[in-house]
Amino acid sequence: MAGLSLDHPWAFTFGILGNLISFMVYLAPLPTFYRVHRKKSTEGFQSVPYVVALFSATLWIFYAFLKTGAGLLITINSLGCLIETAYILVYFLYAPKPAKIFTAKLVGAVNVGMYGLIVLLTLMLSDGSKRTEIIGWICMCFSVSVFVAPLAIIRVVIRTKSVEFMPFFLSFFLTLSAVVWFAYGLLTNDIYVALPNVLGFIFGILQMALYIAYKDRKVVVAEHKLPEHVKTVAEEGEVVVVVVEAEDATAQEKKTTNVQV
Repeated sequence: MAGLSLDHPWAFTFGILGNLISFMVYLAPLPTFYRVHRKKSTEGFQSVPYVVALFSATLWIFYAFLKTGAGLLITINSLGCLIETAYILVYFLYAPKPAKIFTAKLVGAVNVGMYGLIVLLTLMLSDGSKRTEIIGWICMCFSVSVFVAPLAIIRVVIRTKSVEFMPFFLSFFLTLSAVVWFAYGLLTNDIYVALPNVLGFIFGILQMALYIAYKDRKVVVAEHKLPEHVKTVAEEGEVVVVVVEAEDATAQEKKTTNVQV
């Protein structure tokens, strides 16, 4: 059917939109890594999200090479590979030694070991459309697991009644990306692209709803005798303490969060 082909103008349009929006999502951590570079420290940031994102991008590239007419999946995921690799290299540059060792082991296990095993087994044990189907299911399952990951952030927002760690615009663009890629998958008759993005849309809407519900939540600000400012929120037996140390002579900033039930 012409309506379910990439030749259909809407399919191509949604594919281009998906590339543009996903590119902006890939660039979302740039402020974080600029801060890491400026302070010459990873400040406790974890490398796991970037290693996982790199693994996801390489999986989708493999799938796109197996599938006819999936060039738009190749372009955005190739860019994703480059961007996530750059993030990981910057992380390696400034992370403490234990974090570097952990990241190196994770990259070796996931991006080399697991990915290599998937490619090798599918090439050896399947062929043609069956191989594409197997990789499609792997990509879809992994995408679902990635979309489920924000549940941890949602739980933090509900417990702390604070949206500090859930930026609205990131949630908005992730939701928009899910809508666009769902439409692309629907128009190209690609269930492996379409189905995971249904879940992505649901979680995206949930995150934005929580943001709207808690964005105006007021906090009590108390001043310590030391040069610190402490925000305390007490809700139903929970105490959330956010300590921000004032800038010292070297203009360094430090922020710690302590959640106590």
